[in-house]
Amino acid sequence: MKFFKDGSKVYKYFFLIFSISIFMSLFTSCRHAGENGSVYVYSYGDYYDPEIIKEFEAKTGISVIQDSYDTAEEMYHVVKKSTARYDVICTSDYMIDKLRKEELLSPLNKANIPNIANMDPIYMKKSEEFDPDNKFSVPHVAGVAGIVYDKKRVDEKDIDSWNVLWDKKYKNEIIMPDSVRDAFMISLKRLGYSENSVNEKEIKEATRELIKQKPLVYKYANDSARDLVADGSAKLGIIWNGEYYYTHELNKDVSFVVPKEGSESFIDSWIIPKSAQNKENAEKWLNYLCEARVAKKNFDYLYYTIPNLGAMRLIDDEYINNESIFPTEETLERCNGLKSLGSEADLMYGEYWKKVKSAR
Repeated sequence: MKFFKDGSKVYKYFFLIFSISIFMSLFTSCRHAGENGSVYVYSYGDYYDPEIIKEFEAKTGISVIQDSYDTAEEMYHVVKKSTARYDVICTSDYMIDKLRKEELLSPLNKANIPNIANMDPIYMKKSEEFDPDNKFSVPHVAGVAGIVYDKKRVDEKDIDSWNVLWDKKYKNEIIMPDSVRDAFMISLKRLGYSENSVNEKEIKEATRELIKQKPLVYKYANDSARDLVADGSAKLGIIWNGEYYYTHELNKDVSFVVPKEGSESFIDSWIIPKSAQNKENAEKWLNYLCEARVAKKNFDYLYYTIPNLGAMRLIDDEYINNESIFPTEETLERCNGLKSLGSEADLMYGEYWKKVKSAR
């Protein structure tokens, strides 16, 4: 409080704060206010071609303000607690299910999104697993988990099943996901159970199998799995099919398979939270992303499955005919997305995962 004894200093201090506030207000309004307003976008980082921002702003006169997050759980707390307000969000299928059930989403006015007609009916149908009647979401990218392997170092007759990850001849050559639900998905599917099981007996059995497998595992890893297989550090790893093209570019001997027992699929989609203040602009953003040309541009940037039939007509057959990039309908039928199972089930999975990680 000593600083405030001198009245002139108090005046100067408040004058300075007032001036900074006015400057920041003017700066913010210039940065955020397009001729037709703004749209606040929240998504996983680096999840669309940055060039489309400039194009959208030029086309619509709407200013795009972007923010990114690392995990869907991080995003959930922001939306739940309203610590920041966003107009449109890209997130994972299971999290959309959770937000929908908690009534935190705004239904889409599809009259404002005519380009949604470009979306692949197969993926729209799969989206109904977490968004009945496609009321709240528009698909952005999709994918399936599978095994990436070096076909010169792995016997391809072994590779059609999750059993290969328990084969002792590949000891210290296997990369498993460092993720509770993804690791349990593999073990549960291998045993013939649902990846969304809440049956403790089944989860116990899956735990025993993961512990039995552990001495064969070279490393539990997520994003680095592709690099470890590509550079020869391991022969087998678990990746999303969208990572396959990148991995194959690094090592032409690398291939990818979705095991016959089925696997985990995902659809990351755009949603509008109930707290959105610029809903019409958000719907213009969604309509723009559904344009065939724009969706194709995103494919060229990401190489993930783009569930947009209009875009697929523009993509080279080299990619369209590659089942590792665009899975067949038969493959998709044996793959399912992870569901939000509730806090009690999450705790159960967490406890059994601790047993796997602490096993020696």
